[in-house]
Amino acid sequence: VRSWVPQLFARYTDGTALLADCPGVPGGGGERARLAAQYVGAACAEVGWLYRRLEPIDAVLAANVRWLAGYRHPRNAGGPGRMAAVQEAFQEARPLIEGVRAVGDPMAVWPAVFHALWSGRLTVPLSRPLHERVIAHPGTSAGIRGGEA
Repeated sequence: VRSWVPQLFARYTDGTALLADCPGVPGGGGERARLAAQYVGAACAEVGWLYRRLEPIDAVLAANVRWLAGYRHPRNAGGPGRMAAVQEAFQEARPLIEGVRAVGDPMAVWPAVFHALWSGRLTVPLSRPLHERVIAHPGTSAGIRGGEA
């Protein structure tokens, strides 16, 4: 193996590190990837890092996260008061479409709802297909990416 570029490097708060390969399909990369994993794993062990070859995430989860990521920018939260209105509409769990209609014009409200899902202000089960009848719950603001948007 002359060259190999893992896709993820993470430094933990305790100072340890993780280097990871994230193939798009199970067994991705074939024999070359398996050989590289052995060498990269050995090199990581020598410097005290962990090496993992992660399995691809579920296709539905990946599609949902990809969709919501398109609404991660704060501009999608809407004008003044829009996010507060979205959170108010979803104080109790309800289907997305019902909360959207309670806030106002769906064309203007959907981006704010998707941003609220991305930023953790609302939650839905991302392991199931995202659609207008999915039940949304008030969130904790932890978000998909682990912090405020």
